[in-house]
Amino acid sequence: MVARKFLLHHNQSLFDLHYDTEDGLEVLKFQIFSLTSVPPDDQKIIGGEDRVITQDSDLNSVCEKLQLVTVNSDEENVKQDGSSSSISNSDEELARMLQAEEEALFFQQFRANDNSRQQFEDRVRPYVTQALMYEDPTRQQAARKMVPVDELEEKALVSLAKEGNFKPSKAEQDHAFLLQLLFWFKQSFRWVNAPPCDGCGSGTINCGMTNGLPSEIQYGGSRVELYRCSSCSRVTRFPRYNDPLKLVETRRGRCGEWANCFTLYCRAFGYDTRLDVDPFDLFNCQVSNRTPEILDFTDHVWTECFSHSLGRWMHLDPCEGVYDKPLLYEKGWNKNLSYVIAFDQNGVHDVTKRYTRKWHEVLTRRIITTEEIVSDVLHDITKERRRGLTSQALSVLEDVDRSEAEKLERDLHSPDGSSMSLPGRQSGAKEWRISRSEISSDDNDSLSYSSCPVRTCVDDHVSKTYNSFSVLISHIVDSGRSKSETLETLEKIKGILADLSNSSFKMRKTSIKSESSVLEVFGPPVMPAIENLLASLSLKIELSTDGELSICLAGDPVKTCLALPVALDALDDIIDNLGYIQSLDKGSLSLPLLKVNRISSGSVLASGEELPFGIVTSAFDGTRKTKWEEPNGAKGSWVLYKVADSQMHDIEAYEFMSANDAPERDPMDWLFEGSNDGGSSWHVLDKQNSQFFEKRFYRRAFKISLVGHPSNLFRFRFLAVRDAQVTSRLQVGSIDLYAKSSKV
Repeated sequence: MVARKFLLHHNQSLFDLHYDTEDGLEVLKFQIFSLTSVPPDDQKIIGGEDRVITQDSDLNSVCEKLQLVTVNSDEENVKQDGSSSSISNSDEELARMLQAEEEALFFQQFRANDNSRQQFEDRVRPYVTQALMYEDPTRQQAARKMVPVDELEEKALVSLAKEGNFKPSKAEQDHAFLLQLLFWFKQSFRWVNAPPCDGCGSGTINCGMTNGLPSEIQYGGSRVELYRCSSCSRVTRFPRYNDPLKLVETRRGRCGEWANCFTLYCRAFGYDTRLDVDPFDLFNCQVSNRTPEILDFTDHVWTECFSHSLGRWMHLDPCEGVYDKPLLYEKGWNKNLSYVIAFDQNGVHDVTKRYTRKWHEVLTRRIITTEEIVSDVLHDITKERRRGLTSQALSVLEDVDRSEAEKLERDLHSPDGSSMSLPGRQSGAKEWRISRSEISSDDNDSLSYSSCPVRTCVDDHVSKTYNSFSVLISHIVDSGRSKSETLETLEKIKGILADLSNSSFKMRKTSIKSESSVLEVFGPPVMPAIENLLASLSLKIELSTDGELSICLAGDPVKTCLALPVALDALDDIIDNLGYIQSLDKGSLSLPLLKVNRISSGSVLASGEELPFGIVTSAFDGTRKTKWEEPNGAKGSWVLYKVADSQMHDIEAYEFMSANDAPERDPMDWLFEGSNDGGSSWHVLDKQNSQFFEKRFYRRAFKISLVGHPSNLFRFRFLAVRDAQVTSRLQVGSIDLYAKSSKV
C-alpha cells in the first residue's frame, strides 16, 4: 500500500487529498466528489504540464499539484495557465464533416432528375390521410376505455414524488402520465414473430402471403401472412391491420402495429402526436398495407409527442419501451438512417436531424431528390393541412416549428452523450434482429450510464413507517399478547392496509363492520400505536354516528401512495421474522424485527445504473417492486451515500434485501466503509465474503462491531456477485443504514 498526498485546485479553492494507490483513480474521483460536489463523470483532472489524468499510472508520474476542471461548464476550456483549450470536437474534425455535407449536397443536385419532386411527393402524400384516423372520436373513445387511467395517474404522481416533486404542474403531470402510458402499453401489447396455431396453440412456420378477406380489408388488413402449424398442419392467418381501432382489440403485431396503436392512445389522451413514418419502404409494400407512424428508410416506426414539460418534441418507441433517446437507432442499433418523416394532423415534417449525429453520412443516402425539393414538398403539404386554421392557431404552430428547426440545427453537431450506453434492438426474435443487423456491437441490453448522476433519496416516509411499526410491536409485547396473537393482529392490520391499497388512490377508504373481529385490533393497549402507524401513512380513523369505524385519507393522497407499499412489505418482513423467534419478549425487540434510527434523505451516487427502472435510489425506497441494477457490476461496483446536512452518524447495522429475480446477480463479497473528512480517508466498518441470499426479497442484517468512527459519508464496494460466470450485472433490492442514535 502506497499513500500519496495531493493538493487539488478547484474554483479558487485548495483541497488536501490523501490517496491510497491501491484504491485507484476511480476511488480518488469519489473523494474529489465528496470535497467539491463535482460528480466523477464530470471531472477532468489535470496534472503537471497540462497532462490529463485518465488512468492510475498517470498519477505516478505527476507532481503533488492537481487541477480539477468541471466538464460541460464554463471552466471546461481553462488550462492551469489560464489559456483556452477545446475538449469538444476539434475544428479540423468539424471542418471535415462540413466538407462532406457540401459534397453530398452537390451529389444530390447531380443525381436528381426532372421527375424527382413527383417521385418524392407520390411516396409521402398517402400517409397524410392515414394520420387523420387518429383524430376520429370513435377510435379515441375505444382506446381510452382500455387504459387503467386511475392506476397510471397514481404511478405518474408517485414517480414525480420520488424525485421530490409533490406539487407538480399540469405539464409535469401530463409528461409523467405519458411515460406511464408508454410503460403500460409495452406490457399490454404483444409482439408477434409467428402467431400460435388457431387450432392447438402450437408454434407455426411462415408459408406465404395471401389477400385479405372482406372482414379483414375493412380494417386495412389487405395483406395477410400465412403460418402452418408444426403440430397439426392447420394454417393460421395473420392480417397486418392498419386500422388502430382493430389493433386496440387484437393488441398484437410488430413495430408497425405497435406504433400505429400507441399513437392512437397518445392522441386519445390529448397529446400532440406525430407518426414517424418511412414512405420509402425498402420492401415496396403497397401504401394501403403500411402503417403510418414516424417512418424512416430503414423500416422501423415510432412515435413523437410534444412535451410541454420539456418544451419540445420527444421521441417514444413503444416496441422498446424507450423514451427521449433519439440516437437509439443510429448509436444503439447501428442503423444507417436516411429520411425520417413525421406526420400529424397539422402537417408533415422532416425530423431526420433529431435522430443522427452523422448528418454528413446521412446526406450521402438521401438520393431520391434534393434537400430543397424535400423542404418544398413538405412545406406545401403542411400549408394545405393548416388551411382554415385561425391566425392565432397558425402563429402558435409556426412558433413551434421555428423553435424545433433551430434546435435541430443547434444539436446536429453536439456531443452524443458518450456516458450513456444505448442498447441494440430488444423487440422481435433474436434471429430476426441479427438478420437486420440491429444487435448492438457490445451486446448491451439496457439503457445505462457508465457513471450515473448524483440523486437524492426521497425516503423519509420509509424511516417513519419503520419507526411506527417498531412502536406498534413494542406496544403489543407490553400488552402481553402471545406470539400467535401478535401474528393474528398483524395479519388483520395487513388485510386492512391491503384493502386500502386496492382502492382508488384519490378516495382511499375502508370500513370496519362493528361485528368484525378486526375491531379487536383497535383495543386500548395498542390504539395509540395504531393511530401512529396510520399517521405515518397519511391515514386516519373516523367514527361514524352509528359507531362504525373507517380508515381514510388524512392528507396528501400521494404520500399515502408512497408509504402504503412500504408498510405492506414491512409487515411481510415482520411476520416472516416472527416465525424465527421462539419467544416474543422484550429481549427479541431488536433488528431485524425492529428497525429504528434508519438514515434517510441523503444523496447517493453509484458506479452505474439501468434506466429507467434500475436507478440507484430504487434501493432506498423501501419497496420490493424496485431495485438498483448495475449492468456492469458483476466484477466490481460501488455506491456512495452522503448523509443529509453532513450529520455525523455512528452506524449500528445495515440491511440488504435480495431483488426479485436472477440470484446470480446477488452481491457476495463487499466492503462497507465510512468517512468523516469528505472521502480523503476511509475506515472499514464491515467486510463480508461468500454471503448468500437464500430466497428472493430476503433481508439480511449485518451488525457493525467497529465503534467510535462517526461518519457522514458511506461507501459500499461490491467486489463480486454470486455467479459472475453467467452475468455481468449486480442488483440489490434494498439498502438500509441504521444509526446507533439519530445524531452523534
